[in-house]
Amino acid sequence: MIRKCFLALCTLAGVGVSLAAEPRKPNVIFLLADDLGYGDVGAFGQKLIKTPHLDRLAAEGTKFTQAYAGATVCAPSRCALMTGKHNGHTPIRGNREIKPEGQEPMPADTFTVAHLLQRAGYATGITGKWGLGHPGSTSTPVKMGFDFFYGYNCQLQAHEYYPDHLWRNDQRVELGGKSYSHDLIANEALDFIRRSKDRPFFLYAAFTLPHQKLQVPSLEPYENEAWPTNLKTIAAMITLLDRDIGRIMALLKELELDENTLLIFNSDNGAVYRDALFQHSGDLRGFKRDMYEGGLRTPSIARWPGRIKAGATSEQVWAFWDFMPTMAELTGQKAPPGMDGVSVLSAWLGGKNVEHPPLYWEFHERGFNQAARIGDWKAVRHGTKQPIELYDLKADPFEKSDVAAQNPDAVKRVETFLRTARVDSPLWPINENVTKKGGGNQKQQQKQPEVEK
Repeated sequence: MIRKCFLALCTLAGVGVSLAAEPRKPNVIFLLADDLGYGDVGAFGQKLIKTPHLDRLAAEGTKFTQAYAGATVCAPSRCALMTGKHNGHTPIRGNREIKPEGQEPMPADTFTVAHLLQRAGYATGITGKWGLGHPGSTSTPVKMGFDFFYGYNCQLQAHEYYPDHLWRNDQRVELGGKSYSHDLIANEALDFIRRSKDRPFFLYAAFTLPHQKLQVPSLEPYENEAWPTNLKTIAAMITLLDRDIGRIMALLKELELDENTLLIFNSDNGAVYRDALFQHSGDLRGFKRDMYEGGLRTPSIARWPGRIKAGATSEQVWAFWDFMPTMAELTGQKAPPGMDGVSVLSAWLGGKNVEHPPLYWEFHERGFNQAARIGDWKAVRHGTKQPIELYDLKADPFEKSDVAAQNPDAVKRVETFLRTARVDSPLWPINENVTKKGGGNQKQQQKQPEVEK
């Protein structure tokens, strides 16, 4: 009897040791800026706007020079991030407002990356802008896999930084236009980390800076610059965003979570601002609402001390719809069926680059525009009846020379892909009334929006 009890205790002790030795899954924080351009971060070439914390994030992690947003505007980009599907298959393919507040919702049975991480035992939270449904719809954050939400349900209302209300889960929080929303959202992000520190967590920190309108509590540290006030405001908004990313990094270190947290930083689409002073798109062609690289490519950084190489630069091609399958591999799960994305975890961790399947985007606000990347070939088409523009990104990363006429076989391949990469959607029909805009020379001075007094 004594021997049996001794053996049982040894067995239990062995189980205890085994469980204790099992490593905790890494925390994941996806930091998303709003309308931040590829050239707006110091680590990506910005000379005048101060981003010391993002620059440190890049120095301590890997920056990706060929990372892509989900779309060239907000809602479809965020839908691609949440669903693992590109614009040809996502339920949301454009910004469509629902009065009095909110956007077109995703279907009730949509499976999101938050659902995936909940299934892996993660606490899940979003702070900032949602933009994928309206209050009471099938597609609010708490119905789409998030345990906690604080911020703007509606992307249109997120244009105002002194709103009359925000949302906490499904409850409206009255503010009376007296509080700067970014400060509240940043504090809620920090509080979510503190509350969740004892278990794996996923925080989707969907900040609204530096999206219009131009409102900021202080012009520091640019108040004495000899710039127009609107440019001081843009710079101050970006630096304020950087400050609060620094606060998140400091809190992780304080809570001793730093070495077990994967931080990913991106912007939801290309730069909206076009002034010549800051060169928001860097040397890339185009801006927000363009299908050129300046409208789609995002300044991207991943940091995980001891796991992701510090101070490195990667040319791995990846897009928002790769986030879901990458998180599936990270947490030891199978990616859901029907994904357009692939896991790029091995490339993030410094291994061999992943050969990426063709990438696809579509845009509905100027008729019907498409873009694709197949290897180093980049294609843009302004309407299905218009000729395909073709660029060799390896030789011509700034899309200066259309080489379609010299590469008919590549054009045929791209044409087939553009035709087959999408499924028809009654919500997002093809509209051939195309207005071709954008894609202009970055050197051209553009009129800027006025500062809100």
